[in-house]
Amino acid sequence: MTLQAPPNRFNSDGKLRHVGVEIEFAGLPPRDTAQVVRELFGGELNVVSPHRLLVENSRWGVFGIELDTQYAHPDQALLDESSDQDSEWKRHQHQRRVEFHQKTRELIGDMVSGLVPTELVCPPIPWSELENLDTIFQALRDQGAKGTDASLLYGFGLHLNLEVERLDVEYLLTMLRAYLLMAHWLRDEIRVDITREVLPHANPFPKDYALKVLDSRYQPDLDTFIDDYLHYNATRNRELDLLPLFAYLRPDHTHELLHTKLIKPRPTFHYRLPNAQLSQPGWGAVTEWNRWVEVEKLAAKKAVLHARCAEYIAEHNRPFLSRLKDKLMHWAKRH
Repeated sequence: MTLQAPPNRFNSDGKLRHVGVEIEFAGLPPRDTAQVVRELFGGELNVVSPHRLLVENSRWGVFGIELDTQYAHPDQALLDESSDQDSEWKRHQHQRRVEFHQKTRELIGDMVSGLVPTELVCPPIPWSELENLDTIFQALRDQGAKGTDASLLYGFGLHLNLEVERLDVEYLLTMLRAYLLMAHWLRDEIRVDITREVLPHANPFPKDYALKVLDSRYQPDLDTFIDDYLHYNATRNRELDLLPLFAYLRPDHTHELLHTKLIKPRPTFHYRLPNAQLSQPGWGAVTEWNRWVEVEKLAAKKAVLHARCAEYIAEHNRPFLSRLKDKLMHWAKRH
């Protein structure tokens, strides 16, 4: 598949925008996955713990590979806990506690390996190099990795961390409006896996929030924009997660959700909707990037975007039964 260029290729510093890729899959443990990464992109292996590894100094930077459950990994808070105790006995007890904890977490990881997915987190790369990164998906398939389409028990996703072009509220609001208008199209194109529809990992935005944002009278400043988002979306599990971006923009914000260890501040849109279709030959990050580019294309057409926002508002002001009939017809065509 040919990589599509976005309307805005560069960030505000004039540098090519980057994109980070995260993917979950079954059938291949972290150590074997790390070996695939090294063979393709070089680097040195760093075994952080038995089920968490890094491939450092690769072609693009650091790849992270781990079992996707916190219980398979040592608790960093315990490891960082001071062992400077009053007596040799207490220091010895602390060390024994750490060793027991590490061994227990290793055993848990051994037991759940094959039941929980492996997660591969790629370093941010220039968007123009996504075709080169996509070679890893075929390599993972060849080694037995399986995507969410391989079993009804799987609910694996591919996430794109898309560097923003700018940080001003006008741009961010325009991008969010374009996404809200394209969300149904994206779900139809991706055919979001039924397991992922049920699990709360990539939920759609609430209708009342969409109506608020798409109203042309909604012209917030950045702080109001962030506060409104947090009010309606106090969760990481949105199909387009803006929490990492807001944590980056407002590191001193008082909302507790922006300070959890799972939120990594960064100037990106955290796009969580795509399935991990590893069982489908030819599928990869380029496929999902190209779909995302359609959102950016709509955002770049201001007049078209404004008209579609007005159409959306008018449509949702129609009588409920009329809208319900149209939804049922749409669902029937889709399924």
